Amino acid sequence: MMRGLRLMIFIPSLLILTNLQETSSHGDHPLSRIAIHEATLALTPLAYVEASPSILGLTTGQNSEWVTVEYSTPIPSVDDWIGVFSPANFSASTCPSENPRVYPPLLCSAPIKFQYANYSSPQYKDTGKGSLKLQMINQRSDFSFALFTGGFLNPKLVAVSNKVAFSNPNAPAYPRLAQGKKWDEMTVTWTSGYGISEAEPFVEWGPKGGVPIRSPAGTLTFERSSMCGAPARTVGWRDPGYIHTSFLKELWPNAVYAYKLGHRLFNCTYIWSKEYQFKAPPYPGQDSVQRVVIFGDMGKGEVDGSSEYNDFQPGSLNTTKQLVQDLKNIDIVFHIGDICYANGYLSQWDQFTAQIEPIASSVPYMIASGNHERDWPGTGSFYGNMDSGGECGVLAQTMFYAPTENREKFWYSTGYGMFRFCIADTEHDWREGTEQYKFIEHCLASVDRHKQPWLIFLAHRVLGYSSDFSYAIEGSFEEPMGRESLQKLWQKYKVDIAMFGHVHNYERTCPIYQNICTSKEKHSYKGNLNGTIHVAAGGAGASLSPFTTLQTAWSLYKDYDHGFVKLTAFDHSNLLFEYKKSRDGKVYDSFTISRDYRDILACTVGSCPSTTLAS
Repeated sequence: MMRGLRLMIFIPSLLILTNLQETSSHGDHPLSRIAIHEATLALTPLAYVEASPSILGLTTGQNSEWVTVEYSTPIPSVDDWIGVFSPANFSASTCPSENPRVYPPLLCSAPIKFQYANYSSPQYKDTGKGSLKLQMINQRSDFSFALFTGGFLNPKLVAVSNKVAFSNPNAPAYPRLAQGKKWDEMTVTWTSGYGISEAEPFVEWGPKGGVPIRSPAGTLTFERSSMCGAPARTVGWRDPGYIHTSFLKELWPNAVYAYKLGHRLFNCTYIWSKEYQFKAPPYPGQDSVQRVVIFGDMGKGEVDGSSEYNDFQPGSLNTTKQLVQDLKNIDIVFHIGDICYANGYLSQWDQFTAQIEPIASSVPYMIASGNHERDWPGTGSFYGNMDSGGECGVLAQTMFYAPTENREKFWYSTGYGMFRFCIADTEHDWREGTEQYKFIEHCLASVDRHKQPWLIFLAHRVLGYSSDFSYAIEGSFEEPMGRESLQKLWQKYKVDIAMFGHVHNYERTCPIYQNICTSKEKHSYKGNLNGTIHVAAGGAGASLSPFTTLQTAWSLYKDYDHGFVKLTAFDHSNLLFEYKKSRDGKVYDSFTISRDYRDILACTVGSCPSTTLAS
């Protein structure tokens, strides 16, 4: 028994991110707190861990289920903890070495989540008995639950549970909709355990109540060697499975479609997801009510309270809850960078896509690239920090579809009815003369403002204005070199709103150009704005970041709380902007823009065309 159990034990490994540079507003990933490299084997005869039920997801399409974990030890301690591991046999059999001259560590994967043993059992220290209820999601492998003593810094393995698994670990899961490169195209991306040598992926779809058709899907995956550094390449690595994307084309505007994810195995049997539905986008310029939600830096939370990451649970889960509750009044979502803060622990991407599934399976979920997705030294990112934990963009670019020309250059444009969005990639150089600058100008210049009057610029880092403390101490009130090149483009092409994440708070400016407010109005704008309104909306979930005490003339509203933005275009002349708190979904800041097409055409400072004597 001891000999067999020893195969499941992995003793030391490196789980350290001491070289990971973090901003002041959030700390290390929770999984990096566990010093598994210090782990020792301390199996205790009278200790046990039992998990039930052992088979999960018996209903088709059921990809999450609660598991009860019961445990006991004769020598309890307040710092005992339960780690969840997947695969269940967390051995070193496939543990490669980063350096061929260094013997690989015996523990090669971090737990996918953890919780203190006394979390829901206050008497644990006295009785040695406790239980947890943990929500498990289908992640293409089985699970085991391990009891450790010695805290996170000196862990000793006391007992390991039975295995728990979903009835079909390979089942298709977590569909993510995104707009395609044409207005009448919707893409569906999902994750499964089926490679192209095992099954053919497809989407069965059609008008709700109509005759369905099938569209094939392409399949992508990646290897450990695709990661740029630790922990993504070492203890954070986990097999990502297969990511499939299907393109649903020639949609009828505003029509409701039903769809199912499918895999045809080569023995001619079929594996299905449950049925979902979405509403096709409106025709560009269509005059109807259109609603857009925008936020950044949401991260993921655990509904069972495990793996607490700087209070992400209240913010992230509350934002998700509010969007789900208001989903019938949302047409498209933009998550502008810092998606799930996996920071190189790949299991967290599955958990994030599971969290947003009710939203992303129903409306397009468009993303932008942030520092926690892309940045890593020597990989072409504009910043040389280690914020991605070695992911260097691979996870975000593969797990989500965006209509880019090149996934590595994560900038793109997309429209929705009367809206046009230009999405920049702040982790690549945006300054004048660069490839991205040319894209931004072309995106702004090519908009037909008669059809799409509402022009919105989106990016992760604040390229405009922010009173966040981190920017104020630099004296720039922006990302260094942020607006110097771009403000003339925003002004020339009359961008209505420029919206950013990165700073974990909410702030709105006056319409502004070159540090000067172009309007004294605060809530009801009429006619030409003569400038661009800048908004920081990075408070969707990550731990909040403070404002400077310095007062600026251009800042109209600040909020140190979690929240998100909603834009509602009623027609070509009337737009409503709302900032809502995630805790209650109520509106705490708002403004309207009312204007005619001639107001967009009107000359303003920095956008006046040359004239001749004839004029």
